[in-house]
Amino acid sequence: MLRVITPEESARLDAAAADPVEVLMDRAGLAVALAAVQMGAGYGTRVAVLAGTGNNGGDGYVAARYLARRGCAVAVHALAPPRDAEGAAAAAAAAARAAGVPIVPLAGPTSCDLVIDALFGIGFRGKLPDVVGPWLAVAPVLAVDVPSGLDAATGRAGKKAFRATATVTFHALKPGHLLGDGPDQCGRVEVADIGLQGGAPAMLVCEAGDAPRPVRNRTAHKWSAGSVAVVGGSPGITGAPMLAARAALATGAGAVAVVCPSALQPTYAALSTEVMTRAVGSGPRFAAGDVDAVLAAAERFDVMVLGPGLGAGQRDLVTGILARWPRPLLLDADGLNALDGTELLADRGAPTVITPHSGELQRLMGKPELARAPDLDRAAKLPDAAGVVVLLKGNPTFVLGAERWVVRSGGPELATIGTGDVLAGAVAALWARGLDGEVAARSGAYWHGVAGATLSRTGAVTADRLADAMAAFAFDGAVV
Repeated sequence: MLRVITPEESARLDAAAADPVEVLMDRAGLAVALAAVQMGAGYGTRVAVLAGTGNNGGDGYVAARYLARRGCAVAVHALAPPRDAEGAAAAAAAAARAAGVPIVPLAGPTSCDLVIDALFGIGFRGKLPDVVGPWLAVAPVLAVDVPSGLDAATGRAGKKAFRATATVTFHALKPGHLLGDGPDQCGRVEVADIGLQGGAPAMLVCEAGDAPRPVRNRTAHKWSAGSVAVVGGSPGITGAPMLAARAALATGAGAVAVVCPSALQPTYAALSTEVMTRAVGSGPRFAAGDVDAVLAAAERFDVMVLGPGLGAGQRDLVTGILARWPRPLLLDADGLNALDGTELLADRGAPTVITPHSGELQRLMGKPELARAPDLDRAAKLPDAAGVVVLLKGNPTFVLGAERWVVRSGGPELATIGTGDVLAGAVAALWARGLDGEVAARSGAYWHGVAGATLSRTGAVTADRLADAMAAFAFDGAVV
């Protein structure tokens, strides 16, 4: 896993470090210089280092000195002299000047092959000085810690902000690298080790080792291997429950059924020879009085997925199932849309995972006007307030439970209809196979993203292809 720490925690670690700030700054500046080399900086390359007045600028001065040794035609354009005339940044500036690096006041841009943005770093607030604006689109940008103009705590970028090709940050990622505008502004982010230790994480980034997939016992049979019931289906959106069901099978569940309105059962039976069907009611949509029948149809299954393709106007059905289903429940899509708050979720006595996108989450929390800017801190309170795990779909995806996890494996290739249904089925399968709900949510989200990225190399990603592709990522290790 990778840790994500706040700017305040980063500053605390700097202040508490056993090594002198001059040593940390030299390591940071060397990491920046090496990143510049990876971007093509070499003998004769014209590099403009934009240096601020604090330690971020000091990192830039160090990088300039190392690049000059390599033969780069490097110059430092200083916003102002280092504010602490006796500090580490001032010493770094003096060392760069002694190494032959020209240091000039920041003014209009010059022709160059690479801009190193060492102006503000994680301490940036407000807006960029006017003198910086003309530099924003001069050449590829390598940012030090975060691109100037980006808030390292929130990921919000001002109207004027650097858009970096690459960013070098130190010790750990910051929230601004992952939230809001951050991924677009930061480009490729490299975390450099400069000798800092520890730090309380604000979030954790999920990697393959944090996304387990249970092995299947030698003596397993289809019902002991994990079973999933998908409750949904209505005219016009019949594909959603089947996509979730197929994904659950592909992700290793031993038995999967679609519990659907009776008029749609022939459709689902024709769509798959592997997914079972359970018919409820007498029409093409569920009725408010179908709660007992749905519960009876799903009674044998370990996990219920409620919502894919359910259709609008199903509040009575959803609330009845929430109140009476005694086992793990994944609430998705129209299942979430049937609720007007989190009270019923809080009243459930069994484990629950909800899988909203930002608009669904904010509407559920009573803040529909924030649909384009979800309040992650507020959403992270739902596990305590409502007793649920929140899988907040997006790029990146967040899994909020006892811990805050960030899943970065998915990309824009997943922005197509039905991929959320596939995700619901994958998470439910891992949950039914024995993972804790929170672990199943992050593991399912991670491998769902990996499957999408893998498929994108051979063409457009569709939910149909993605459901089948989950089979390649269902198991970690051999059957024992």
